[in-house]
This record gives sequence, structure tokens and C-alpha cells, in this order.
Amino acid sequence: MDFRKTFDCIPGQFDRWRPRYCPELFSEVIRYAGIGPQKSVLEIGPGTGQATEPFLKTGCRYEAIELGEHFAAFMRERFSRYAGFHLVEGDFETHDFGEQAFDLVFSAATIQWIPEEIAFPKVFSLLRPGGTLAMFMTRTDEKTPNGPLYDAIQKVYDEHFHVKTRYTCKMDYRRAVCYGFEDFHYQDWRKTRIYSAQEYADYLAATQVEHITLEEPCRSRFFEGVKNAVTAAGDRIVLEDTIALYLARKPQTADK
Repeated sequence: MDFRKTFDCIPGQFDRWRPRYCPELFSEVIRYAGIGPQKSVLEIGPGTGQATEPFLKTGCRYEAIELGEHFAAFMRERFSRYAGFHLVEGDFETHDFGEQAFDLVFSAATIQWIPEEIAFPKVFSLLRPGGTLAMFMTRTDEKTPNGPLYDAIQKVYDEHFHVKTRYTCKMDYRRAVCYGFEDFHYQDWRKTRIYSAQEYADYLAATQVEHITLEEPCRSRFFEGVKNAVTAAGDRIVLEDTIALYLARKPQTADK
């Protein structure tokens, strides 16, 4: 199964429940890449644009490539007022960018869907010498802050979470250096979210790709079981987020 357009089926729910990034992350990417007017930025797979506006506000020439038609429509409605905004509907893996070159290419939890042997060389070729690759995402710890509640939820998974195809996409971001990038480094920031039973079920149903594809009767039983577990624990579940940022640079002396 190709999961890449799963979230495109529910753009409103996805936008409502996907965790936001912190302002410090955007400030660091913009500072590191030197983004401002006259600079060119490419976002890979923006979804509904949770990471888009901070870059548009710099006055840069912004381009996005988005595979999902509903996400693309969502983006155009939200950001077309910005003079520098441009969006292409297409697949980053196969799209021909012609002679375009960018000062920054960034991915907010998207590039891991692309095989590294395609993603890293293509980004490298699209960057100007000295240009920046930024990759960021939110990693969530549900086990540490919840103790027995986490164990109760795992029992619900064991009993009712039966999907036809598992999500297996992952990427070792450190391997960017194997494709010519340099000055690779990592930063992170921490946030905490607290949800009620219904909010947590809505969050899972809108942001976790396997949960969206879960079929009946497993779907109803699973979400009912999760809500019951959280309700029994005081109608409160704590999620501890790590907002992770990976930065790397194309050498100043590099050619396409």
C-alpha cells in the first residue's frame, strides 16, 4: 500500500490535530540558511502548511511541491495572499524542476517517505552551493509520562489493532553526509501536550497513518478501547514531544 496520500483524504482533521512546531525551530532554520527577500525556498510535501508561514513571512520566493490534491487546495486557500507563494502539484521523486535552484530545501516530517538514494541526491542537485537542507519532525513519548495507562493502551493495541499493511517508512537523517552534505548537526526542543480521552482518540485518528486505514470492526473496537483506558485513568493522557531538527549544508565549492 502507498500511504503517501492517506492524510490527503482528511485535510481538515489532519490540520486540526497535527502537533505544531515551536518558533525557535523556525528562527534557527531561517538564521542558519540566511533566508529573506531574494532567497528561494522549496518545501517538500507541505500538507496543510503547519511549517509554511514562518518562511513566507521572510519575503522569500517560496515554492512547495505537494502530492495530495486536497492538501494543495488547502494550501492555496491559506497562503495565496503571499506574493512569493507558489505551489506545484506533483511527486517530488519524479518532478522535473528544470534549472531551478534553491537556497533552502526543507521537509517537515515528509522526506522520510522518499528513499534516501532518491531524496538526498535530488535535494543536493536542487540546492545552490552553500544551500541548506533542513529536516524536522515531532517525536512523541507516550510511555514515560503515563505508566500504567500506557500498558493499558498497549493491551488495546494487542487485542484490536489489526491492519493489513504496516507503515515502515524511516530514514537515518545522518546519512545526508554520505551524499555530499557537510556541517551536519542536530538540535531539539521539548513540549508537553495533555489530552482527554476523546481528544487523544481524535488525535490518533487524524495523524497516525495506520490508524486512518484501520477497518471495521477493529476500528470501532480499538478507539472505544483507547477512550475507555484513558477515561479510567482520570480522562487525562500526557504526551511528551521532542521537536527534532537536522541541518546540513551543500559545500560552497560543489557543483550540481
